[in-house]
Amino acid sequence: MLLASIGGMGSTDHGDALQVLQRVFGYPEFRGDQAAIVEHVIAGGDALVLMPTGGGKSLCYQVPALVRPGTGVVISPLIALMQDQVDALRALGVRAGFLNSSLSWDERRMVEAEFVNGELDLLYLAPERLTSEATLRLLEQGEIALFAIDEAHCVSQWGHDFRPDYLSLTHLHERWPKVPRIALTATATEATRKEILTRLELDEGRQFVSSFDRPNIQYRIVGKKEPKKQLLDLLRGEHQGEAGIVYCLSRSSVEKTAEFLVANGIAALPYHAGLDSAVRQRNQARFLREDGLVMVATIAFGMGIDKPDVRFVAHLDLPKSVEGYYQETGRAGRDGLPSTAWLAYGLQDVVQQRKMIESSEGDLAFRRRSQAHLDAMLALCETVDCRRTRLLEYFGESGVPCGNCDTCLTPPEAWDGTVAAQKVLSTVYRLRKERNQKFGAGQAIDILLGRKTAKVIQFDHDQLSTFGIGEDLNESEWRGVVRQLLAQGLLAVEGEYSTLVLTEASADVLGRKREVKMRKDPTPVRSTTRTASSSSGAAKVKVDLPADAGPLFEALREWRAGQAREQGVPAYVIFHDATLKSIAASRPDSLTALGAVSGVGQAKLTKYGEQILEVVAGGGPAPAAEPAPPAAKPKPKTTSTGGAAWGSSADADEWPEPEEPDEPMDW
Repeated sequence: MLLASIGGMGSTDHGDALQVLQRVFGYPEFRGDQAAIVEHVIAGGDALVLMPTGGGKSLCYQVPALVRPGTGVVISPLIALMQDQVDALRALGVRAGFLNSSLSWDERRMVEAEFVNGELDLLYLAPERLTSEATLRLLEQGEIALFAIDEAHCVSQWGHDFRPDYLSLTHLHERWPKVPRIALTATATEATRKEILTRLELDEGRQFVSSFDRPNIQYRIVGKKEPKKQLLDLLRGEHQGEAGIVYCLSRSSVEKTAEFLVANGIAALPYHAGLDSAVRQRNQARFLREDGLVMVATIAFGMGIDKPDVRFVAHLDLPKSVEGYYQETGRAGRDGLPSTAWLAYGLQDVVQQRKMIESSEGDLAFRRRSQAHLDAMLALCETVDCRRTRLLEYFGESGVPCGNCDTCLTPPEAWDGTVAAQKVLSTVYRLRKERNQKFGAGQAIDILLGRKTAKVIQFDHDQLSTFGIGEDLNESEWRGVVRQLLAQGLLAVEGEYSTLVLTEASADVLGRKREVKMRKDPTPVRSTTRTASSSSGAAKVKVDLPADAGPLFEALREWRAGQAREQGVPAYVIFHDATLKSIAASRPDSLTALGAVSGVGQAKLTKYGEQILEVVAGGGPAPAAEPAPPAAKPKPKTTSTGGAAWGSSADADEWPEPEEPDEPMDW
């Protein structure tokens, strides 16, 4: 009877929505654009919602679905996560269900009957299922409150997670023209946004674009030296025993990194498309349900992950685009607590990405688009300015230096790298024009450093005029120079062996017509900040509990773990860490005081309140209780009758033959 007095009346009154938010979800008020979005959809309007991961997108359709008559139909791209999404809603007393291939025939028939009989508040479906005429006929038998299209960027071929089945979702508007649609995504540039509106026929819908800022995430990009060891230092030094995701470019790297972490005492699991589907599902389930696990994965893992307490996302390889980087790092800190986005980046990353683009099977437009994506990602890596402001600028949003990214905490130096650039470019030029040879970065650096290696002697490269002229920099610094020349398009790579070649822009540098500014990488300093500040000047987010609240927080986590094991659900379905920390800090001594804590809704207060108060009182973790059935919501209903495989091949511009410099540098 939880929602008997507030749901199902078709009201557009904001008070009804706020009451649902407070009683069901346990939050005192809406944040940001949530209230305006909820009111718009309750009133029957279509909407495109851009909101960062952890910003509360789900509430923008869940609350309207509970207020409007009928069932909210949610299109979600990953069936493997639907069970957890539904479990979390049922724990709140919301009548939720899903239809996918994991259900038995009897289970599917039961969910279908619940929908037709008006006994579901929310029904989750994969986009592929909506291409079935049988599913469409089923939906016509029930009353639909709204259609929510989650991860809407999958409709865009400009995006990084294109799903062809999303293109068929336009028929929803054709068959149900009066049912409001809300499309939601955390990542969309202006081009992607326009394509979403066009392909979903949402041109008349209202757009809600929230800030892309995630002030609780600290962005850090470090020079790649021994990446697995650097990762281990990060985990041991800052995230010991905490959940996180490590992204690698290849399946082999995933396997080796997971093995390395396990061998060094870090609980880690691999995830990539080459693993048996049962292994992938088991590893994903463990990551969601257990505390402190690290998932090492390719980008096949992550979309739709609702785990709120991911404390770090690490990249051991360069992402292909800023959109991908932003969405992947956004899986950290969904609970709003401080988290880390860490990337190890080096010369080989640039070479590898350029090579993948060059060998792409895509057409010229596709390669140029991928080149533009990569250039933007390289600019973010090489910036001497605040990373957060550069990230926001990419999405068309302005900001001020955040004081909480690596370039703010340890500002790098910018230096005039023109002469260094000329030395590298001259070496590449002379290898080609004087010897008709092409070599990779390693050989060019050996020549500049005057090293008489076997290969240098074999090809008489010690006779080149640039031999030994680079002793003013060390090998690591020269690799940084080559990396930044590649990033700025002043060098290119080609062929199977990633040999260096000049570009059209090289001539201006060699001809003394262009200066080259470069970034000197600072000495890495471990972050000691325990707060995250917003670039818009928002208040700082505390991460540390009062000293005397720590033991209580751990006792509450132990109690929560017991409940999660008993019910077979992820721990965050019981309560988020942020809620437990609030309880530990405030020490409520009554159900009324406990109910005032953010994240404690009516259903959870009824189900767990006495047990939590017992833990708070110091009696130790209470025994797990039998899980109670979800509360029913007696809305008046009327009826008309009684993984995706991801393909993202890299792509690139053709590299034109550069013009000859008027006068090659004479060293």
